[in-house]
Amino acid sequence: MQTRLLSFLVFLFFSANIFAQLTIKVTAIPANTPGGEPIHIAGSFQNWDPADPSYVLSDLGNGQFQITINPPIGLINYKFSRGSWATVEGTALGGFLSDRQYDYTGGAVTIEVQIAGWEDVSQGSTAAANVHLLSANFFMPQLNRSRRIMIYLPPDYETSLKNYPVLYMHDGQNLFDAATSFSGEWEVDESLNELFAQGDYGCIVVGIDNGGALRIDELAPWVNPDYNEGGEGGKYIDFIVETLKPFIDQNYRTLSGRLYTGIFGSSLGGLISQYGIMEHQDVFSKAGIFSPAFWFNDPEIFDHSANTPKTGAMRIYQYAGQQEDNGSVVADVNQMESVLLNKGFGNGELFKSISPNGTHSEPFWRAEFPDAYKWLFAGLDFSAADEAGSEALRFYPNPADSSLFIENLPDIAKLNYRIFSIGGKMMKKGKLVSGQPLDISKLSAGSYVLQVFTKQKLLVSGQFLVN
Repeated sequence: MQTRLLSFLVFLFFSANIFAQLTIKVTAIPANTPGGEPIHIAGSFQNWDPADPSYVLSDLGNGQFQITINPPIGLINYKFSRGSWATVEGTALGGFLSDRQYDYTGGAVTIEVQIAGWEDVSQGSTAAANVHLLSANFFMPQLNRSRRIMIYLPPDYETSLKNYPVLYMHDGQNLFDAATSFSGEWEVDESLNELFAQGDYGCIVVGIDNGGALRIDELAPWVNPDYNEGGEGGKYIDFIVETLKPFIDQNYRTLSGRLYTGIFGSSLGGLISQYGIMEHQDVFSKAGIFSPAFWFNDPEIFDHSANTPKTGAMRIYQYAGQQEDNGSVVADVNQMESVLLNKGFGNGELFKSISPNGTHSEPFWRAEFPDAYKWLFAGLDFSAADEAGSEALRFYPNPADSSLFIENLPDIAKLNYRIFSIGGKMMKKGKLVSGQPLDISKLSAGSYVLQVFTKQKLLVSGQFLVN
């Protein structure tokens, strides 16, 4: 009896050790990672030795690495290195990065992470010359905060009189520049410049930086009760529709109609893009949805897509990789495709791309972007006049001095305006009279937000500068 009990206890011991495994998979490393050096993991579970040969990650190829460890249950702290503390991981710019943490609860678990940069390897800007800083602190009145906005202009923007379609993209840090990206950029600028050289008409891309710690709140339309995050996605989309897009249309040569306007993102950016195109079909007719995090707002995003009436022709490009979360992202993409087909979307309005080896990472999104862009904007007559016509509401000059003129005011008895500082403080408000400029002579030099509205509707909102 004692022998059997002892054997059983030994069995339990070895079983616990077999199944107490944490697999950490690195899905992307910086493009400037020196070759020929192994990647180590060091942490609280092995006395923080950055050169321990027992904790070298296996190279899976395609910039992916993996290691399986047997940590104790509880919170673990760790970092990656290339064999010493001098070569430890850092931010995308090579700065200090705090320890990673994971609360291990036991059992066989796999987590996916990305390495943004190395402290010993600096990263200069990789943005093309036709990528510009629109504003380091563009005010978002719907969320009462500010955000960096980047803009890509086609190669012939300065030498032509063309009007261009516009693509609004999330997670702007990752679109154009490896120096600001988390784990590699999408190379949107390089891809579009190459396509332009091959005969593409050209497209303006507006990159909206994510809010860092606020990213989940802003890119999820509904609160996820398990995480207690999300719920500001509606306001974030309203910012694009009511504030950012009017500013872009006023200050750049755009084809502002819905047929020429798209929204694009990955992960939570894919979730908010699906919400945005259904919620504002009068503004967007195209959406690029890569590796969407539909699970974060399931079932709400599926119900919203099913129950929102379809009011016009659309094009939605979905992409997912089979290696993402054991195929669950592909399953979500398939489910959304079924929802949209049942809703009356035609086959020509939907495109689904599934990569057998695809992971939840920038390299795969970067490779897929050109095909998605070409499909979304295929078949359009870009020489056609802007759908919005020539009577779009605009204000000028920008920057202004003492007066701000507003042209093409509608023939409405009561029009009002409000002017906010970049910090959200109300600076001036009143009624508008057609033909009379706004007196802004008492405003200090700086950036402001103007809103023009009727009692029922916001007509235009945009940012202007005072000299």
